[in-house]
Amino acid sequence: MNQPKNLEEVIQEWKKQLSAIPKFVPVLIIVFLLAALSTTCIYSIGPDEVGVVQRFGRYIKTTGSGLHVKLPFGVDKVTPVKTQRIYKEKFGERNNNSGRRRSYVSTRAEDSALMLTGDLNVLDVKWVVQFRINDPVKYLFDTRKPFKNLRDISEVVMRRYVGNYTVDEVLTTKREELSILVEHRMQELLRKYNTGLRVVTVKLLDVNPPDKVKPAFNEVNEAKQEKEQTINKAWEAYNKVIPRAKGEAKRTISFAEGYALDKINRAKGNTQRFLSVLKEYNKAPKITKKRFYLDTMAEVLPEVKQKYIIDKNARTVLPLLNLNRDNKLLQTGGNK
Repeated sequence: MNQPKNLEEVIQEWKKQLSAIPKFVPVLIIVFLLAALSTTCIYSIGPDEVGVVQRFGRYIKTTGSGLHVKLPFGVDKVTPVKTQRIYKEKFGERNNNSGRRRSYVSTRAEDSALMLTGDLNVLDVKWVVQFRINDPVKYLFDTRKPFKNLRDISEVVMRRYVGNYTVDEVLTTKREELSILVEHRMQELLRKYNTGLRVVTVKLLDVNPPDKVKPAFNEVNEAKQEKEQTINKAWEAYNKVIPRAKGEAKRTISFAEGYALDKINRAKGNTQRFLSVLKEYNKAPKITKKRFYLDTMAEVLPEVKQKYIIDKNARTVLPLLNLNRDNKLLQTGGNK
């Protein structure tokens, strides 16, 4: 039987074995250890990323872009998160263009696009949501599937606000307002649920009635357009006739008012004139009477073609005067 070796003998045997190993082998081992240490200690973060560092699974810090050092051999774990990238989610379409393949995308995307409006009409609504990761810690640790949560929130909010408008408003005048309301409400819910996501914009791509009801819907729109055209023609005729009639009425009224005012002013003037004459007549009746006579004769005599002046004191009376070319007999005065 072999006797057990003491410690010194064991050490001597190890020394002999180590002396038999080539000298370059330890150097290779050291280089390998240094390379493994460097690869597990140094990490790089891109310009559009941040690094979320975990130590034994617990979050400790967030690092920016560039080269950084961490504890090796799995003690520290770094997860890069693209915080500057704009992600895109389309709704109401089969194709998912967000750049990520996810199993929760519905294979019946057209069903998610069918929505009920406030006036109980059905619309096929397609829209796109652009967003980015603004809080990488919440994105990684507070929510299990943040992108799925964003899709669910977007569909719920869009259905809610589409139900507050009529079909005509969603199709025409309220599209921009609807997008703004959905964007604000989505951001509130994403913040409430700590998803770490921020909505950049919400935009309606296409809003149409379902294919099955498009013919009836088009007929309704054509009827509405004809109604609007008829109303516009009626207003055009109204605007041509009524303003003209109003203008003529105002002109007639103005003319009548001017005529009445002229008559009233003339009557007042004549009254004042008569009162002034009466006042002077009362002062000297004979002189005023004579003046009236002279004024009257001054108006009458210029209109008379032939004038005969006879002295009232003459005693000889000519009974017959043949003074006209037509040999008309005229009485000059007195008895025949």
